[in-house]
Amino acid sequence: MNISLKRSAVWLPDTFEDAGHISRAADIPENVVREKMGIVRKCRAPKDLHPSELAVRAARLALEDIDPESVDLLIWTGSEHKDYPVWSAGIYVQEQLGLRRAWAFDMSSRCSSNVVGLHVAKSMMTADARLRRVLLCGGHRTGDLVNYRDPSARFLYSLSDGGAALLLERGDTNPIGAASVITDGRYSEDVIIPGGGTRRMSRDGLDEEQTYLTVPNIAGMRERLGRDSIPNFTRVIREAAEASSDRPIDFLALLHVKRSAHDGILQELGLRPSQSIYLDHYGHFGAPDQVLSLGLAEQRGLLNPGDHVVLASAGIGYTWSALSLRWDQPTFRGEGLVT
Repeated sequence: MNISLKRSAVWLPDTFEDAGHISRAADIPENVVREKMGIVRKCRAPKDLHPSELAVRAARLALEDIDPESVDLLIWTGSEHKDYPVWSAGIYVQEQLGLRRAWAFDMSSRCSSNVVGLHVAKSMMTADARLRRVLLCGGHRTGDLVNYRDPSARFLYSLSDGGAALLLERGDTNPIGAASVITDGRYSEDVIIPGGGTRRMSRDGLDEEQTYLTVPNIAGMRERLGRDSIPNFTRVIREAAEASSDRPIDFLALLHVKRSAHDGILQELGLRPSQSIYLDHYGHFGAPDQVLSLGLAEQRGLLNPGDHVVLASAGIGYTWSALSLRWDQPTFRGEGLVT
């Protein structure tokens, strides 16, 4: 029996920053924000709405009409920028959801956490027959880490806030296929938060700019990403797709990247614009991007039973990842989507 996607969900705050706000904060033209960066607006959570609660709200949507006692494992696939440092968010979320029979752990692969998490969960369920239902969920407030005064971090200006959840079970509807992952450690220190770790501890006192994501060598990273990123994206997408099905890709659920990169990936794969969704009204949440893209595709009637769908992402570090699934019927619950 296959491991299949039973439910997917996204919970988004109704507060946001738009292109005009980012333009003024960063002192760059608004048309650059809209057209080049691909940000019409992006979701931002209020200050008192933390990543754990964003995950709980998304998970409750995914678990609607599902017995919480039937969930055997919860995997936190949210941000490491969470309510507290060095904290097990997944165990807290497990308690909030009343998953009394489950156990929980946190995993992270930056913005690839959901794609890699699905691969990990499927592998665990295949190896352990006791795992009948597994919930992956996480909250993201990475918009907090954006410094609009730092020009080296402009490719991060799209970072936004929200929660996502995925529920896997044993069955033959919406089966999960193969995955492919590339990691390249040459990028491991390209995007960092300088303060707060063991190299520069917060108790020693930090300047404000040391608490944001920054890029110490932007010229070097741009050169290497320009050479590697689209080839690595297309490689993992093709490998995951070809290992799963003889059928061509029908829909690509892709993370938010700048418009030219999004279009370049589709072109390299021979896909039409209608075979993906550009998330310019949402921003880049991190791991939830693929869940949102898949959900929007369901809502817009872009999918048909039996379609071959690939989820693809990349995370700083760098990790490129893709995972295939066959879409048979709707899974999505969403709140806060743009209408």
